Amino acid sequence: MAVQGVISYTLEVPDISQGIEFYSNAGLIANQKGNIATLTCEGQTRPSIVLLGGYPAKRLHHIRLRASELASIADKVPELGGLIVNAPEGFEAEGLWLSDPHGMLLHLEECSEDAALTKGSPFCINAPGDIVRMRQSAVLPGDDYAPVRPLRLGHVLVFSPDVPKSVRFVTEALGMGLADRAQDVIAFCCARENSDHHVLAFAQSPGTGFHHGSFQVRDPDEVGRGGRALVEKAGKGDWGFGRHTIGSNFFHYIQDPWGSWFEYYSDMDFIDDYSLWTPTNYSMKDSLANWGPAVPTDFVHNYEVDASPER
Repeated sequence: MAVQGVISYTLEVPDISQGIEFYSNAGLIANQKGNIATLTCEGQTRPSIVLLGGYPAKRLHHIRLRASELASIADKVPELGGLIVNAPEGFEAEGLWLSDPHGMLLHLEECSEDAALTKGSPFCINAPGDIVRMRQSAVLPGDDYAPVRPLRLGHVLVFSPDVPKSVRFVTEALGMGLADRAQDVIAFCCARENSDHHVLAFAQSPGTGFHHGSFQVRDPDEVGRGGRALVEKAGKGDWGFGRHTIGSNFFHYIQDPWGSWFEYYSDMDFIDDYSLWTPTNYSMKDSLANWGPAVPTDFVHNYEVDASPER
């Protein structure tokens, strides 16, 4: 019984047109029906993001996860402080709907994995004593590149009022593994087989909420190029280009219209067999970046706590 990966996240938002514009500029394909919009990575059949318009403020509605042995998970959920719940109005009842000990809604489904990504051109670096690219430029003129399009949703980071309790729930009830953490302030959880370093992560906050969704691109150049293009269109805050210590990935975060974040990433650590992995408890100075620009003052601010608690 185990979570195997993330499928999508669903947000309640005030103005759905703002979300469609932002995520379309990020390279996702938008489809709108009334006050619901889906955003899908090119070449995939399932949306990575669902937006529900007409709400007073942005708020995480639920996260959709791919999982196996749902009946076994359902037995564990109440023991770890969660609840089995009915599907919200307007959503399919298939699979398993539950809330974690802090009330965060999750939808688990037994479904096939998306088709494997095609292998692209290698990211070649000329290093001392290892020249791999000769008589050839690594970079084309800027206008020769197509706009960056994300390949897939890799992970979601959410806020939690009790990070260790959230980790215990997803590891013991949902069968995930703790990949790494930084004290009790931030934690990264993976699937137990063939997983990115993290699929679901938690950061300390007075309440629950959505921090960011992270989308894989081909290489560090696409992280930098895509991030710069999006921040110029979005006109809000950004953090990057940089590289994380935890997970090792290159990153660029761009602030969405409601104060949360969108991340482009490449070169994430990979855990093929969790039984062979040893989690590390990092110091707080390594919790965010190994290198990069100064962290925005509101990067870890949970704007959902500022909004009314009434849904």
